Amino acid sequence: MTVKEVMTVLEELAPLHHAEDFDNVGLLVGNPNQKVTGILVTLDTLENVVDEAIAKKSNLIVSFHPILFKGIKSLTGKNYVERVLIKAIRHHIAIYSMHTALDNSPRGVNAKICEVLGIKNPKILIPKKGSIKKLVTYIPKNEANRVKEALFAVGAGNIGNYENCSFSTMGTGSFKPQAHANPTKGQIGETNIEEEEQLNITYSSDKEHIILEALFAAHPYEEVAYEVTTLDNLNQNIGMGMIGEIDETDEQTFMEGVKKKMNTPIIRHSSLLKKSIKRVAVLGGSGAFAIKDALRQNADVFISADIKYHQFYEAEGQMVIMDIGHFETEQFTKNLLVDFLTKKIPNFAIALSESETNPIKYF
Repeated sequence: MTVKEVMTVLEELAPLHHAEDFDNVGLLVGNPNQKVTGILVTLDTLENVVDEAIAKKSNLIVSFHPILFKGIKSLTGKNYVERVLIKAIRHHIAIYSMHTALDNSPRGVNAKICEVLGIKNPKILIPKKGSIKKLVTYIPKNEANRVKEALFAVGAGNIGNYENCSFSTMGTGSFKPQAHANPTKGQIGETNIEEEEQLNITYSSDKEHIILEALFAAHPYEEVAYEVTTLDNLNQNIGMGMIGEIDETDEQTFMEGVKKKMNTPIIRHSSLLKKSIKRVAVLGGSGAFAIKDALRQNADVFISADIKYHQFYEAEGQMVIMDIGHFETEQFTKNLLVDFLTKKIPNFAIALSESETNPIKYF
Protein backbone atom coordinates (compact mmCIF):
# COMPACT_ATOMS: atom_id res chain seq x y z
CA MET A 1 0.00 0.00 0.00
CA THR A 2 1.29 3.46 -0.91
CA VAL A 3 0.96 6.76 0.92
CA LYS A 4 -1.45 7.92 -1.79
CA GLU A 5 -3.68 4.86 -1.25
CA VAL A 6 -3.83 5.54 2.50
CA MET A 7 -4.71 9.16 1.74
CA THR A 8 -7.61 7.99 -0.42
CA VAL A 9 -8.92 5.91 2.48
CA LEU A 10 -8.65 8.83 4.92
CA GLU A 11 -10.51 11.13 2.53
CA GLU A 12 -13.51 8.81 2.78
CA LEU A 13 -13.78 9.98 6.38
CA ALA A 14 -12.67 13.58 5.92
CA PRO A 15 -12.41 14.95 2.36
CA LEU A 16 -9.68 17.60 2.26
CA HIS A 17 -12.00 19.77 0.20
CA HIS A 18 -14.07 20.29 3.36
CA ALA A 19 -11.18 21.84 5.31
CA GLU A 20 -11.28 25.55 6.12
CA ASP A 21 -9.51 27.91 3.72
CA PHE A 22 -6.97 29.05 6.32
CA ASP A 23 -5.85 25.51 7.08
CA ASN A 24 -2.96 23.40 5.78
CA VAL A 25 -4.11 19.81 5.34
CA GLY A 26 -3.11 16.80 3.30
CA LEU A 27 0.34 15.41 2.62
CA LEU A 28 2.81 17.87 4.17
CA VAL A 29 5.98 15.80 3.89
CA GLY A 30 6.91 12.82 1.74
CA ASN A 31 6.37 11.04 -1.55
CA PRO A 32 2.77 9.98 -2.25
CA ASN A 33 4.06 6.95 -4.17
CA GLN A 34 6.19 5.69 -1.30
CA LYS A 35 5.29 2.21 -0.02
CA VAL A 36 3.96 2.34 3.54
CA THR A 37 5.61 0.05 6.09
CA GLY A 38 3.48 1.21 9.00
CA ILE A 39 1.17 4.04 10.12
CA LEU A 40 1.52 5.97 13.38
CA VAL A 41 -1.51 8.05 14.39
CA THR A 42 -1.03 11.13 16.57
CA LEU A 43 -2.66 14.39 17.58
CA ASP A 44 0.51 16.43 17.00
CA THR A 45 3.70 15.65 15.11
CA LEU A 46 6.60 16.54 17.42
CA GLU A 47 10.18 15.25 17.51
CA ASN A 48 9.29 12.58 20.06
CA VAL A 49 6.53 11.37 17.74
CA VAL A 50 8.96 11.11 14.81
CA ASP A 51 11.34 9.18 17.08
CA GLU A 52 8.47 6.86 17.98
CA ALA A 53 7.69 6.34 14.28
CA ILE A 54 11.33 5.45 13.63
CA ALA A 55 11.34 2.97 16.52
CA LYS A 56 8.11 1.35 15.32
CA LYS A 57 9.24 1.31 11.68
CA SER A 58 6.26 3.45 10.68
CA ASN A 59 7.07 5.62 7.68
CA LEU A 60 3.71 7.43 7.58
CA ILE A 61 2.50 9.67 10.40
CA VAL A 62 -1.20 10.55 10.29
CA SER A 63 -1.54 13.68 12.41
CA PHE A 64 -4.59 15.69 13.36
CA HIS A 65 -2.79 19.04 13.68
CA PRO A 66 -0.50 20.18 10.83
CA ILE A 67 3.13 20.61 11.89
CA LEU A 68 3.62 22.86 8.87
CA PHE A 69 1.04 25.63 9.02
CA LYS A 70 2.75 28.71 7.57
CA GLY A 71 5.30 29.06 4.81
CA ILE A 72 8.96 28.73 5.73
CA LYS A 73 11.90 30.44 4.00
CA SER A 74 14.68 28.24 5.36
CA LEU A 75 15.12 24.81 6.89
CA THR A 76 17.96 25.00 9.40
CA GLY A 77 16.52 23.38 12.53
CA LYS A 78 16.20 26.65 14.44
CA ASN A 79 12.78 25.77 15.89
CA TYR A 80 10.69 22.72 16.71
CA VAL A 81 8.82 22.82 13.39
CA GLU A 82 12.00 22.78 11.30
CA ARG A 83 13.58 20.07 13.45
CA VAL A 84 10.55 17.83 12.93
CA LEU A 85 10.59 18.39 9.18
CA ILE A 86 14.34 17.71 8.89
CA LYS A 87 14.13 14.51 10.93
CA ALA A 88 11.09 13.24 9.02
CA ILE A 89 12.72 13.92 5.65
CA ARG A 90 16.02 12.35 6.75
CA HIS A 91 14.24 9.13 7.73
CA HIS A 92 11.84 9.10 4.74
CA ILE A 93 8.78 9.52 6.96
CA ALA A 94 5.68 11.02 5.33
CA ILE A 95 3.39 13.30 7.36
CA TYR A 96 -0.30 13.69 6.57
CA SER A 97 -2.58 16.15 8.41
CA MET A 98 -6.39 16.21 8.58
CA HIS A 99 -7.26 19.05 11.01
CA THR A 100 -10.35 21.05 9.97
CA ALA A 101 -11.29 18.47 7.31
CA LEU A 102 -11.90 16.11 10.23
CA ASP A 103 -13.45 18.92 12.31
CA ASN A 104 -16.07 19.35 9.59
CA SER A 105 -16.73 15.63 9.19
CA PRO A 106 -20.01 14.28 10.60
CA ARG A 107 -17.97 11.28 11.82
CA GLY A 108 -15.04 13.32 13.07
CA VAL A 109 -13.79 15.15 16.14
CA ASN A 110 -17.13 16.39 17.47
CA ALA A 111 -18.94 13.13 16.81
CA LYS A 112 -16.31 11.44 18.96
CA ILE A 113 -16.86 13.95 21.80
CA CYS A 114 -20.60 13.26 21.60
CA GLU A 115 -19.93 9.53 21.79
CA VAL A 116 -17.71 9.89 24.86
CA LEU A 117 -20.19 12.18 26.65
CA GLY A 118 -23.26 10.14 25.69
CA ILE A 119 -24.89 12.94 23.67
CA LYS A 120 -27.81 11.50 21.71
CA ASN A 121 -28.98 12.36 18.17
CA PRO A 122 -26.21 14.91 17.51
CA LYS A 123 -26.63 17.37 14.65
CA ILE A 124 -24.13 19.76 13.07
CA LEU A 125 -23.95 22.99 15.08
CA ILE A 126 -22.65 25.25 12.28
CA PRO A 127 -23.49 23.75 8.87
CA LYS A 128 -20.91 24.55 6.21
CA LYS A 129 -21.59 26.96 3.33
CA GLY A 130 -20.20 26.59 -0.17
CA SER A 131 -19.89 22.80 -0.05
CA ILE A 132 -22.95 22.03 -2.20
CA LYS A 133 -22.83 22.38 -5.97
CA LYS A 134 -25.50 22.10 -8.65
CA LEU A 135 -25.06 20.53 -12.04
CA VAL A 136 -27.37 21.49 -14.90
CA THR A 137 -27.08 19.53 -18.13
CA TYR A 138 -29.17 18.87 -21.25
CA ILE A 139 -29.79 15.29 -22.42
CA PRO A 140 -31.77 13.79 -25.32
CA LYS A 141 -35.10 12.65 -23.90
CA ASN A 142 -34.61 8.93 -24.56
CA GLU A 143 -31.10 8.94 -22.96
CA ALA A 144 -31.94 10.94 -19.83
CA ASN A 145 -32.61 8.05 -17.45
CA ARG A 146 -29.35 6.31 -18.35
CA VAL A 147 -27.32 9.48 -17.66
CA LYS A 148 -29.20 10.08 -14.39
CA GLU A 149 -28.46 6.56 -13.19
CA ALA A 150 -24.76 7.02 -13.98
CA LEU A 151 -24.69 10.22 -11.91
CA PHE A 152 -26.64 8.67 -9.03
CA ALA A 153 -24.17 5.76 -8.97
CA VAL A 154 -21.27 8.07 -8.04
CA GLY A 155 -23.10 10.07 -5.38
CA ALA A 156 -24.89 12.87 -7.19
CA GLY A 157 -28.35 13.67 -5.86
CA ASN A 158 -27.65 12.69 -2.25
CA ILE A 159 -29.42 15.10 0.12
CA GLY A 160 -29.37 14.23 3.82
CA ASN A 161 -31.16 10.90 4.26
CA TYR A 162 -32.32 10.84 0.63
CA GLU A 163 -30.64 9.53 -2.52
CA ASN A 164 -31.26 9.87 -6.27
CA CYS A 165 -32.70 13.39 -5.92
CA SER A 166 -33.04 15.44 -9.11
CA PHE A 167 -35.39 17.75 -10.98
CA SER A 168 -36.05 17.77 -14.72
CA THR A 169 -37.88 19.95 -17.23
CA MET A 170 -38.50 19.26 -20.89
CA GLY A 171 -37.48 21.60 -23.68
CA THR A 172 -36.08 21.90 -27.17
CA GLY A 173 -32.38 22.17 -27.94
CA SER A 174 -30.71 23.13 -31.18
CA PHE A 175 -27.18 22.71 -32.55
CA LYS A 176 -25.38 22.76 -35.90
CA PRO A 177 -22.37 20.41 -36.23
CA GLN A 178 -19.37 21.94 -37.98
CA ALA A 179 -16.98 20.27 -40.43
CA HIS A 180 -14.76 18.46 -37.91
CA ALA A 181 -17.54 17.41 -35.57
CA ASN A 182 -18.55 13.80 -34.96
CA PRO A 183 -22.21 14.17 -33.98
CA THR A 184 -24.21 11.32 -32.46
CA LYS A 185 -27.35 13.10 -33.61
CA GLY A 186 -27.96 15.38 -36.60
CA GLN A 187 -25.91 16.01 -39.76
CA ILE A 188 -22.83 18.16 -40.34
CA GLY A 189 -23.78 21.58 -41.65
CA GLU A 190 -27.44 21.21 -40.71
CA THR A 191 -29.22 22.70 -37.68
CA ASN A 192 -30.63 19.88 -35.59
CA ILE A 193 -33.64 20.29 -33.30
CA GLU A 194 -33.72 17.84 -30.42
CA GLU A 195 -36.25 17.22 -27.67
CA GLU A 196 -34.14 17.35 -24.51
CA GLU A 197 -34.48 16.98 -20.76
CA GLN A 198 -32.85 19.64 -18.60
CA LEU A 199 -31.47 17.83 -15.56
CA ASN A 200 -30.80 19.66 -12.29
CA ILE A 201 -28.87 17.71 -9.66
CA THR A 202 -26.87 18.69 -6.56
CA TYR A 203 -23.78 17.06 -5.07
CA SER A 204 -21.12 17.54 -2.43
CA SER A 205 -18.23 19.61 -3.78
CA ASP A 206 -15.63 16.94 -2.96
CA LYS A 207 -17.31 14.61 -5.49
CA GLU A 208 -17.11 17.00 -8.44
CA HIS A 209 -14.29 15.22 -10.26
CA ILE A 210 -15.94 11.78 -10.33
CA ILE A 211 -19.37 13.24 -11.10
CA LEU A 212 -18.14 15.16 -14.14
CA GLU A 213 -16.24 12.08 -15.29
CA ALA A 214 -19.46 10.06 -15.03
CA LEU A 215 -21.37 12.75 -16.93
CA PHE A 216 -18.92 12.81 -19.84
CA ALA A 217 -18.76 9.00 -19.98
CA ALA A 218 -22.56 8.52 -20.00
CA HIS A 219 -23.72 11.51 -22.04
CA PRO A 220 -24.39 10.67 -25.70
CA TYR A 221 -23.30 14.03 -27.15
CA GLU A 222 -19.77 14.65 -28.41
CA GLU A 223 -19.88 18.12 -26.82
CA VAL A 224 -21.65 18.04 -23.47
CA ALA A 225 -23.50 21.22 -22.52
CA TYR A 226 -23.44 21.67 -18.74
CA GLU A 227 -23.29 24.31 -16.02
CA VAL A 228 -21.86 24.03 -12.47
CA THR A 229 -22.73 26.55 -9.75
CA THR A 230 -21.76 26.71 -6.08
CA LEU A 231 -24.78 27.10 -3.81
CA ASP A 232 -25.07 29.17 -0.65
CA ASN A 233 -27.30 26.50 0.87
CA LEU A 234 -26.11 25.21 4.24
CA ASN A 235 -24.90 21.61 4.17
CA GLN A 236 -26.57 20.06 7.22
CA ASN A 237 -24.24 17.05 7.07
CA ILE A 238 -20.91 18.91 7.10
CA GLY A 239 -19.69 21.61 9.46
CA MET A 240 -18.24 22.66 12.78
CA GLY A 241 -19.43 21.47 16.18
CA MET A 242 -22.41 19.33 17.15
CA ILE A 243 -25.47 19.69 19.36
CA GLY A 244 -27.67 17.00 20.88
CA GLU A 245 -29.30 15.85 24.08
CA ILE A 246 -28.40 13.91 27.21
CA ASP A 247 -30.52 12.40 29.95
CA GLU A 248 -31.58 15.42 31.99
CA THR A 249 -29.32 16.11 34.98
CA ASP A 250 -28.16 18.97 37.23
CA GLU A 251 -25.14 21.17 36.52
CA GLN A 252 -22.92 19.74 39.24
CA THR A 253 -23.47 16.12 38.21
CA PHE A 254 -22.96 16.98 34.56
CA MET A 255 -19.65 18.76 35.19
CA GLU A 256 -18.38 15.90 37.30
CA GLY A 257 -19.23 13.53 34.45
CA VAL A 258 -17.47 15.71 31.88
CA LYS A 259 -14.38 15.96 34.06
CA LYS A 260 -14.19 12.20 34.42
CA LYS A 261 -15.06 11.18 30.86
CA MET A 262 -12.85 13.80 29.20
CA ASN A 263 -9.91 13.26 31.56
CA THR A 264 -9.60 16.96 32.29
CA PRO A 265 -8.10 18.16 35.60
CA ILE A 266 -9.97 21.45 35.53
CA ILE A 267 -13.01 23.08 33.94
CA ARG A 268 -13.14 26.84 33.41
CA HIS A 269 -16.77 27.88 33.15
CA SER A 270 -19.20 30.79 33.16
CA SER A 271 -21.69 31.28 35.99
CA LEU A 272 -23.85 28.29 36.81
CA LEU A 273 -27.56 28.93 36.29
CA LYS A 274 -29.04 26.45 38.78
CA LYS A 275 -31.08 24.73 36.14
CA SER A 276 -31.20 21.27 34.56
CA ILE A 277 -28.89 20.28 31.71
CA LYS A 278 -30.51 18.61 28.72
CA ARG A 279 -29.25 20.15 25.49
CA VAL A 280 -25.46 20.14 24.97
CA ALA A 281 -23.32 21.69 22.23
CA VAL A 282 -19.67 20.75 21.68
CA LEU A 283 -16.82 21.98 19.48
CA GLY A 284 -13.34 20.49 19.71
CA GLY A 285 -10.39 22.87 19.84
CA SER A 286 -10.74 26.66 19.81
CA GLY A 287 -14.48 27.14 19.56
CA ALA A 288 -15.40 30.56 20.94
CA PHE A 289 -16.70 31.58 17.50
CA ALA A 290 -19.58 29.11 18.00
CA ILE A 291 -20.94 30.53 21.27
CA LYS A 292 -23.71 32.51 19.57
CA ASP A 293 -24.67 29.49 17.45
CA ALA A 294 -25.02 27.37 20.58
CA LEU A 295 -27.19 30.08 22.16
CA ARG A 296 -29.42 30.32 19.08
CA GLN A 297 -30.01 26.59 19.23
CA ASN A 298 -30.98 26.72 22.90
CA ALA A 299 -28.02 24.81 24.30
CA ASP A 300 -27.93 24.54 28.08
CA VAL A 301 -24.16 23.99 27.93
CA PHE A 302 -21.46 24.72 25.35
CA ILE A 303 -18.23 22.71 25.70
CA SER A 304 -15.10 23.85 23.90
CA ALA A 305 -11.63 25.30 24.58
CA ASP A 306 -9.46 28.43 24.47
CA ILE A 307 -12.28 30.70 25.66
CA LYS A 308 -11.01 34.18 26.50
CA TYR A 309 -12.00 36.25 29.53
CA HIS A 310 -14.63 38.46 27.90
CA GLN A 311 -16.03 35.62 25.80
CA PHE A 312 -17.46 33.98 28.90
CA TYR A 313 -19.83 36.97 29.17
CA GLU A 314 -21.35 35.91 25.83
CA ALA A 315 -23.25 33.18 27.66
CA GLU A 316 -25.67 36.03 28.49
CA GLY A 317 -26.93 34.19 31.56
CA GLN A 318 -28.74 31.73 29.26
CA MET A 319 -26.29 28.82 29.08
CA VAL A 320 -23.10 27.61 30.72
CA ILE A 321 -19.84 27.85 28.76
CA MET A 322 -17.30 25.18 29.72
CA ASP A 323 -13.66 25.37 28.65
CA ILE A 324 -12.18 21.92 29.30
CA GLY A 325 -8.86 22.41 27.46
CA HIS A 326 -7.77 22.25 23.82
CA PHE A 327 -5.95 18.93 24.07
CA GLU A 328 -8.73 17.47 26.18
CA THR A 329 -11.44 18.17 23.59
CA GLU A 330 -9.39 16.54 20.82
CA GLN A 331 -7.59 13.76 22.70
CA PHE A 332 -9.82 10.94 21.44
CA THR A 333 -9.36 11.94 17.81
CA LYS A 334 -6.39 9.64 17.34
CA ASN A 335 -8.42 6.72 18.72
CA LEU A 336 -11.11 7.53 16.17
CA LEU A 337 -8.55 7.46 13.35
CA VAL A 338 -6.93 4.21 14.48
CA ASP A 339 -10.35 2.53 14.66
CA PHE A 340 -11.28 3.83 11.21
CA LEU A 341 -8.00 2.80 9.57
CA THR A 342 -8.02 -0.63 11.24
CA LYS A 343 -11.46 -1.36 9.79
CA LYS A 344 -10.53 -0.05 6.35
CA ILE A 345 -7.05 -1.61 6.21
CA PRO A 346 -7.15 -4.77 8.33
CA ASN A 347 -3.99 -6.77 8.99
CA PHE A 348 -1.81 -3.69 8.52
CA ALA A 349 0.61 -2.09 10.99
CA ILE A 350 -1.42 0.79 12.44
CA ALA A 351 -0.28 2.16 15.80
CA LEU A 352 -1.72 4.66 18.27
CA SER A 353 1.02 7.07 19.31
CA GLU A 354 2.06 6.80 22.95
CA SER A 355 4.08 10.03 22.87
CA GLU A 356 3.03 12.94 25.10
CA THR A 357 2.18 15.99 22.97
CA ASN A 358 0.00 18.17 25.21
CA PRO A 359 1.96 21.45 25.65
CA ILE A 360 -0.17 22.58 28.62
CA LYS A 361 0.51 21.32 32.13
CA TYR A 362 -1.51 21.88 35.30
CA PHE A 363 -0.19 22.62 38.82
